[in-house]
Amino acid sequence: MNFDLKTLELPAAATEKCDLLVVLVPEGFKPGRDALSTLAALALKQGDFSAKPGKSLPLYQVPAVAARRVLLLGVGDGSARSVRQALGATGAALKAPQTKRVVLCFAGSAQADAVCAAVQAVADASYVYTTTKPKAEARSLARVVVGVPDPSEVRVAFYQGVALVEGVEFAREWGNRPANHATPTMLANAAKTLAKQPRIQCKVMGPSEVERLGMGSFMAVAKGSEEPLRFIELRYSGGAKDQAPVVLVGKGITFDTGGISIKPAAEMDEMKFDMCGAASVLGVFRALAELQPAINVVGLIPACENMPDGRSVKPGDVVTSMSGQTIEVLNTDAEGRLILCDALTYAARFKPAAVVDIATLTGACVIALGGVRSGLFSNNDSLAQALQAAGESAQDPCWRMPLDDDYADGLKSNFADMGNVAGRAGGAITAAKFLQKFVGDMPWAHLDIAGTAWKGGAAKGSTGRPVGLLVQYLLDRESDAASAAKPTAKRARAKAA
Repeated sequence: MNFDLKTLELPAAATEKCDLLVVLVPEGFKPGRDALSTLAALALKQGDFSAKPGKSLPLYQVPAVAARRVLLLGVGDGSARSVRQALGATGAALKAPQTKRVVLCFAGSAQADAVCAAVQAVADASYVYTTTKPKAEARSLARVVVGVPDPSEVRVAFYQGVALVEGVEFAREWGNRPANHATPTMLANAAKTLAKQPRIQCKVMGPSEVERLGMGSFMAVAKGSEEPLRFIELRYSGGAKDQAPVVLVGKGITFDTGGISIKPAAEMDEMKFDMCGAASVLGVFRALAELQPAINVVGLIPACENMPDGRSVKPGDVVTSMSGQTIEVLNTDAEGRLILCDALTYAARFKPAAVVDIATLTGACVIALGGVRSGLFSNNDSLAQALQAAGESAQDPCWRMPLDDDYADGLKSNFADMGNVAGRAGGAITAAKFLQKFVGDMPWAHLDIAGTAWKGGAAKGSTGRPVGLLVQYLLDRESDAASAAKPTAKRARAKAA
């Protein structure tokens, strides 16, 4: 799908030939004398239409309007949140087979973040999964024109929105694939395709390399599967060579049966989504390829299946992690933390500015926060605040949870340095406390996306979250670094003078 940004106000929008013209009407709309303004004003006056977010009025072959169909769409205060909410309800119109070219026209002023949100909302509402549905109708929407009064004011935000669409859809695609179409090897191959993009490199390690690294915890989880594990290392080099990178670590359990501690059969199919943390890291790198920011980022993905087998790790087994710490595996269904801990130890070699791990880690986080906010845990207040602010800005919110040391008491073991579970109470927190044992003094955050990475029921599918949050965080870091460098440059010039 192609997006274009165009200077377009309502009089000119009426002349645009398209299958669907969406007029984004804000509260307090001030009509002109053109046909679309007159139409919207009359509909508002008669009460047939409201400018509240999501309210709409579909029209067909309106006189003096070139578009075959017109949709008046209320966007409330015109904020990014209202625009996204409104466009999110237009899926049926955007997915219609006859809808190939759409024009979005802001009937009032266009805020930069609202334009970014509009691009993402259209892509989200029109998304269609087809990889393993050969008879499904592919996305018919091919081109979207976003019309605003002054493109120069929103151009950066528009292209950020387009890049986020690429990243989120890459993550959704891999999240939605069945496990036999998204094995660890296939996931590694997807990462290799990203290395064809500028400034991105990819390294893939197999069982022998992982064994040499001493990743006994990761290897223990993979033992029960016929599919070989893969440890994926991605690097985006956009900053100076001496700039410390941000390391993103994504949980890549491509299917989770629970292992010997096997899960109930009901809804086990949804455990194909247990690699959505990994998918989000891939999505971030896809977006970075488009945005090309001046930062350095490393992506680490430990990928394997968790299967029951004669070779599988058993409850009560003790494994040795890459850090040298031993772990008593009390529950084999708490496997995500077992692969992440070795990846977090590996992350230290990059001397990172920050480490963020992303994982569908606990059902407890779903109980705590539902599907609205991801759980955020961190040992660093500045990092936590930056991630939370990025989430709010990107409309991909998270919520900080506690990390009191007392929560780690349940992880004590009589037979190892720690157990891998600590009972039901505070399960999302104790999982985070387990991971914290492997980060040392690195600035670290853990995003538990078990409630936000996918939806169940009739809307079953990957959401692509938290790609938006992570990309916004990285762009904010780039902006902060640029701002900090300017005074330094000024002082240097003054000293030279």
